[in-house]
Amino acid sequence: MRKRLMLVEDDEALACVLSGNLGCAGFEVQWLQDGAAVVTRLREFRPDLILLDVMLPGKDGFDVCRAVRAENRTPVIMLTARDQKRDKLMGLEMGADDYLTKPFDFDELVARIRAVLRRVALVVSTLRFGSLVVDLTNRRATDSGRSLHLTAREFDLLSYLSERRGRTVYRAELLREVWGFQEEPRTRAVDYAIKRLRQKIEPDPHRPRFIHSMRGDGYCLTFDDPQTA
Repeated sequence: MRKRLMLVEDDEALACVLSGNLGCAGFEVQWLQDGAAVVTRLREFRPDLILLDVMLPGKDGFDVCRAVRAENRTPVIMLTARDQKRDKLMGLEMGADDYLTKPFDFDELVARIRAVLRRVALVVSTLRFGSLVVDLTNRRATDSGRSLHLTAREFDLLSYLSERRGRTVYRAELLREVWGFQEEPRTRAVDYAIKRLRQKIEPDPHRPRFIHSMRGDGYCLTFDDPQTA
């Protein structure tokens, strides 16, 4: 599946060139000219990564990055003509995953994008929820050494959420990627599945510690001591 990139850049000529070249490199690109609509479009487009210019009209890239981080953990690479160390540090402190100064080499940009995507998509093999251990590779779950039954769908759901640890994943995305629906049906299947999972893995399902409900019909998974393949 093509990775989705959100490009936030007010320079139309540069944005057209980048969008075209990134499309040829195998990415699906959505371009925004300013930062005002980023958070709203973030929920609709659900990008895998954001390319964010610092010098934007109105709300600058630092403010946008802060707003994105308040929403979820979608990776951000900041693009800017500034080369001062102070600005780079500010961007990283706002939560950016990388920082590239203009003018930049396109091949380097693609390499940075792929490197960040590899880091955030690191495959998790074992999840720990307190005394509960879920082995995603062998599809086994134990609680204090005792076997716990999880359905195939529950393993698929945990696997998908774990690869996006700390990020908001919306119901529509789960219906498409885990349930396999091409169009979003009118169903509460995700919510019922989350409810059943919470009853199995949460110490108190009414006060979730691991599967968090997020604004905009989304969920976010956290867990203890991740182990990766």
